[in-house]
Amino acid sequence: MKKVSLLVAAALLAPSAFAHQAGDFLVRGGAVMVSPNGSGGDIPGVGHLDVENNTQLGLTFSYMLTDNWGVELLAATPFSHSVTLNDGEVAKVKHLPPSLMAQYYFGNAQSKVRPYVGAGINYTFFFDESGRNALNTLDVDAKDSWGWAAQAGIDMAVTDNLFVNSSIWYMDIDTDVTVETLGTYKTSIDPVGLMVGLGYRF
Repeated sequence: MKKVSLLVAAALLAPSAFAHQAGDFLVRGGAVMVSPNGSGGDIPGVGHLDVENNTQLGLTFSYMLTDNWGVELLAATPFSHSVTLNDGEVAKVKHLPPSLMAQYYFGNAQSKVRPYVGAGINYTFFFDESGRNALNTLDVDAKDSWGWAAQAGIDMAVTDNLFVNSSIWYMDIDTDVTVETLGTYKTSIDPVGLMVGLGYRF
């Protein structure tokens, strides 16, 4: 009986099986709200272009190179933004912003809470641009964008493999918006993305 008690005590005191360690694949999914944070384009004599917030399903895929270093790819369902001119909708545009990040995880492989930071590159491609209301009869086009990206997040264990996640992203997105007959206008979107969801470790 004494031996059994010692074994139970040793199991309780042993490090948790939860780990982000070398060779692990981490999949995260949840809601991502993208909030543009840059300066819109100005159409002389007409007004100012702004891009509205949008929320979609986000997915990230990470691979742990070591117990502390990883790489991650961000994917999502297409974001659909209303473009406003003086607070009235004048265009609709969809985009996908895949980002590739190098990550550093704080703590060790037995930690149940793993904060992390990351930095990398973002490629944003725009599609299905269309004019609305005042620009309904005009073609609208947004040029694809390359830029840098940064993130910070935290994973918290629920079970040995399941964890909850929250993260914040910043993406450098600059595009040229061309409106038929009116011209081309440089627009800095530079969104902040907020993601909350669940993750699973393989």
